[in-house]
Parts: sequence; structure tokens; C-alpha cells
Amino acid sequence: MLIGIDASRANRAHKSGTEWYSYYLIRHLAQLDKDNEYILYTDTPLMGGLADLANDFFEDSAPVYDEEGYQKITSPHNNFKAKVLNWPWKFFWTQGRLSLEMIWNSPDVLFIPAHALPIIHPKKSLVTIHDIGFKREGQLYERSSIGPEKHLRQRTIDLLVRLLTFNRYGANTFDYLDWSTRFSLRKARVIITISKFTKNELKECYGAKEEKIKVIYNGYNNDLYKKMTTNSADILKAKNIISSYGLREPYIFYVGRLEKKKNIAALVEAFYLLKNQVPDLPYKLYLIGDASFGFDDIKYSIFGYHLENDIMTTGWIRENDLPYIFSQARAFVFPSNYEGFGIPLLQAMATGTPIVASGVTAIPEIAGEAAELVDPANPLDIARGLKEVLTNETLRQDLIAKGLERVKNYSWEKCAKETLSLIKAL
Repeated sequence: MLIGIDASRANRAHKSGTEWYSYYLIRHLAQLDKDNEYILYTDTPLMGGLADLANDFFEDSAPVYDEEGYQKITSPHNNFKAKVLNWPWKFFWTQGRLSLEMIWNSPDVLFIPAHALPIIHPKKSLVTIHDIGFKREGQLYERSSIGPEKHLRQRTIDLLVRLLTFNRYGANTFDYLDWSTRFSLRKARVIITISKFTKNELKECYGAKEEKIKVIYNGYNNDLYKKMTTNSADILKAKNIISSYGLREPYIFYVGRLEKKKNIAALVEAFYLLKNQVPDLPYKLYLIGDASFGFDDIKYSIFGYHLENDIMTTGWIRENDLPYIFSQARAFVFPSNYEGFGIPLLQAMATGTPIVASGVTAIPEIAGEAAELVDPANPLDIARGLKEVLTNETLRQDLIAKGLERVKNYSWEKCAKETLSLIKAL
């Protein structure tokens, strides 16, 4: 059987939840499956851990192609190859170029790990829908235009989309998410969700069929994220890494996109309230991740509360370094307004880092009793949760123990096995 996978999101340099899901799932399918053939579709040549699926340590090198034009991929069972599908525009690659590929060279099964099924696709297609926050919390998402940067061409693309959809949709990111979700729910043979919460959201908002949706939880890199030993060499390495990014102990931190959906402005206010409650609070707050929609509000909050010396942004940090940042933190805070899963929760649990997190959407399902849950709409409650975890040593140790136990339920290997079973069942 030939299994095609959209690897375009997995190939992004700066990955977040959806991209890491795609990346690790591909790598673990390569380890597990020696019986089927795979083709990875991508908009740019695959690099790093996608070009070399057999080794944990790899270096980027120039892509190599075979006589048929496929990018050569190193894999444990020599059953993976990649096809770079060039497309002249930065938009509609999935609906345009990937659809064209499905006309002439369709695989037996197509797996889309990131939401959008191409219009033309095999009958045996699976799609993972991670969340529908854009539908539930639309004000948290940017409605940016899709199309050329030039205004007239952008208007033309928008007009064409409106004509084709009888004015139901325009050429913008919000409408595309809504349309692609509806389309995937109708046309895909199986829908994978990463939590029961997202499954229920699809049923409530889109009337999705219960029997069509399968819940398969995310995993985490258990080779990287683990509780650090008290070995002096390990501790020294950790301190050198956090210092290289400008972090100073003691600290608490958040990791993820710095965007409106993640509720960072409320976290800034909560930290201000906490400092008023505990004037000699020694902790810095670090915000780790790429800036995205709503980042200006975060900056204004920091300056508005005069916290420039207490709250710092670091930008994106390499995954190999993140476990050390987790291990040296006093607490990890995850105040999101909406999550379909929340992979950093697993990373915190695995490294023995106490968690303060929102008690909404999928977070309680994933974290269980291994986090101090707070109301994300109430900065006072976020401040309360932080104060409890920072000052109550009994609570801290309880959260650490529960997290180390709970995280055993999650792994990318388990995720890949369950996904492969679904593919084979088609």
C-alpha cells in the first residue's frame, strides 16, 4: 500500500503544536512500519529529521534526488521518499498543487496531519483536526487575507472565492479554516482529533458524526524531556544553556506562540498583581516563542505595568534546549483561552516542572490533577495559582509527582501505532 502524507507543516523551521505533531508522527511511522510504502508531499525540500528518518542525530545537507525526481529520504526500512511539489504562489498550495498531484499520482491512502484536505483526494483519506478555536473564539484569531500582496490581485482572488462559494466565504484565513473543516468532515473517510474535547466541539459546532471521529492523543519527545539528574555536569550544562538565552534564575516561564489566543496579556496583569501581593518576589517571567497575532497587546501590557525588568521575551528556542529551561524553572504557566491539547503540558510533566494552567477547553483533560488550574478570564485567579505553586512546597511536590505519573500515558510511539491501525483499517 502506498501512503501519502502532507509533510509541509512538519518541515517548518519554527514548529509549534501542529508542526511537531506532524513531524514526530512521520518519524515514528517510519520506525514502526516496514510493510507499506510512503511518499511525503512538501512545498520545499525536506530537511533535518525529515530527510533522515533513521537517526536521532542528523545534520542538514543539500537534498538529493533520484532519477524520477523524488527527494531521497533515509529511513529505517528504506520505504520513504519525498516529492517536492513546486507552486508559484505562497497561498493555496494544498488546494492547488497537492490537488493536481492527486489527479495524476494519487496514493492508496492520503493522510493530512494538519486540518485541510485537498479538494481532489483519494477516497481513503484521513485528516487530523486539532481544534476549532477560530469557530468558538473568533475574536482571538487574525482574519488576514489570502492571496498576492498587491491589493488589486488580492481583491481579485477574494472575488473569485466568493463567486465559487456563492458569497459564503472570502479569501481570508478565518473563512478558509471554516470551509476546510466542513470539507474535511464531509469528505475524509476518518477524522482524527487529539482530544475528546475537540471531538465534542466538532459534534456541537459542525454536527460531525460520532462514528467518523477517532481520538488519538499527542505525545512528547521522551528522549529529550525527562526529569534532570542531580549530576553536577548536567546542572552546569542546564545553567549554561539558560544563560545563553539571557535567562536568569529564579524564574517562571511560558512557552508557545505569543498571541492573543494564548492569553498572555492576562498573564502579564496577573504577574503584576502577584508582585503587588508579594513585593519581594524574586522571580522573573520569561515568555518563550515567536510573536504572532496580538503580540502588540502583550508589549503594551508589559510597558503599561512597568514590568520591563521583570518580564522578558526570548523569541523561539531550539527544542534540544527547552528541557533544560523546563528543569530549571520554578513553575511553568500555560494560561491559554483555548487549546485542543497543549503539548507543553506533557513536556512540563515529564521534566518535573510544576504547572499553573487554565482550567478550560482540553487542558483539564490532558493535565488532570497534575496542574494547578485557574480561570484564564480572571487575572486575580491566575495570580492566586502562581502564588500557590511558588510558595506552597507541599503542593509543588504533589504536582510534580502526579505529573511524572500522568505523562506515562502519552507517547509519540503510541500515537503513531494508533494512527497506523486506522490507516490499515481503511
